[in-house]
Amino acid sequence: MDTAPLIPGQHVHIVGISGFGMSAIARILLENGYTVSGSDQQMNELSQKLLEDGVAIRIGHTAENIGTAELVLKSSAIPDENPEIQAARRLGIPVKERRDFIARLTQGYKTIAVAGTHGKTTTTAMLIHIFTEAGLDPSFIVGGILKNRGTNAGAGQGQHFIIEADEYGHMFLGLQPQVAIVNNVEWDHPDYFPNPEDLLQAFQQFVEGLDSSGVLFACADDDVAHTLAAERQERVQPVQTYGVENKSADWWAVDLKPNNSGGMDFVACYGSIGSGVIGPVRLHVPGRHNVQNAMAAVAVARHEGVPFEVIADALSSFEGAARRSELMGEAAGVRVINDYGHHPTAIQATLKAWRDHCSGHLWAVWQPHTYSRTRVLADSFSEAFGAADHVLVTDIYAAREKSTPGLFSKDIVALIAQHHPDARYSGDLFSTAQFLAEEVRPGDVVVLLTAGDAPQIGHALLDVLEKRA
Repeated sequence: MDTAPLIPGQHVHIVGISGFGMSAIARILLENGYTVSGSDQQMNELSQKLLEDGVAIRIGHTAENIGTAELVLKSSAIPDENPEIQAARRLGIPVKERRDFIARLTQGYKTIAVAGTHGKTTTTAMLIHIFTEAGLDPSFIVGGILKNRGTNAGAGQGQHFIIEADEYGHMFLGLQPQVAIVNNVEWDHPDYFPNPEDLLQAFQQFVEGLDSSGVLFACADDDVAHTLAAERQERVQPVQTYGVENKSADWWAVDLKPNNSGGMDFVACYGSIGSGVIGPVRLHVPGRHNVQNAMAAVAVARHEGVPFEVIADALSSFEGAARRSELMGEAAGVRVINDYGHHPTAIQATLKAWRDHCSGHLWAVWQPHTYSRTRVLADSFSEAFGAADHVLVTDIYAAREKSTPGLFSKDIVALIAQHHPDARYSGDLFSTAQFLAEEVRPGDVVVLLTAGDAPQIGHALLDVLEKRA
């Protein structure tokens, strides 16, 4: 693995700079004194902010874009035939992918890596907020925009680097953490991991890459994470476990109750039954799954010496991450929630969480993400919507796959209808927004479940409702 040190002032060019992963690297490099340039097919909120802060960004890909770069980084979505990659190689300029580069970026820090099929963005965001509020000033990369900070990355002056450890493309195998969290392990990304065994093997490699004296924090509520912890304990390497109402864990939460802020209250505990209460916590994000995420953050922060009172105060001011149970707005008594859920387990957890905060009808609006995931997990998707009163399924968001409007959506609706009394195919985003505008009533909650562009439904719906009010 290439861990040659970076030198501030070097010119680094990033191909595919608008993506979450690459824009985060650009932000870290920029704030650490590097000259950064980049290119992509289009701008977004992240790359626009980089442009405003001094990063030279070009739309489209040409050989001239690399300029005087001494190092070129490429997104995994960028093919080797890209003219900028070809030009760099002709000129002898090193070309690295994110996975190969990430160890260099985190070199010299105490790295805390947060992994798991579900919850890693929120758990990472919680840790960043806790460490920031504790005055530890961490560097960080997270796969969403922190609502408390308005960014997905930052270069701090402290000793910690907190990073979301993404399994897709085996990115997390490029990390060399001293502390690791595994929230859960469940088969996902079938376009990259053809079967569950491939995904499990990747997580095993991730845990094995943890420093032998470092600590694995594993969720005792998840069978696979618990097994990974047991395997590490057999190697006589440090492990701590956490869970919700799981008193066999080292860290656990009890007395879970929805609160009037739309979040959850609970009591955090450590150690043996009867002697481990450490104090109450109030969250402003909903659901049992977010209590689980919070317990991971509590355990790691306490391990790093943050007083519990500071942790609890930080969690009470934690605003969440964009597109993770995010309130888009409220109009005519209808709340619209934007959630990134695109796996059956995540959808089920999110809907159960909002069921506790809905006085009217709960609408689940699902935009399936990729044909491969929809096809392979169809049976699980069919049973994921039980907490909702109504289910609308849009056309599939193809992402990196070829788009075919209507393909599979009607079939998956038929499967859901075997378990749910009101499941319908709603077509494109415009048709879905139109339908909702006619059907929703005061007290209803509309939850958009999408890793694609379906937030457009929410904006359109709120616009109509606001004009009607």
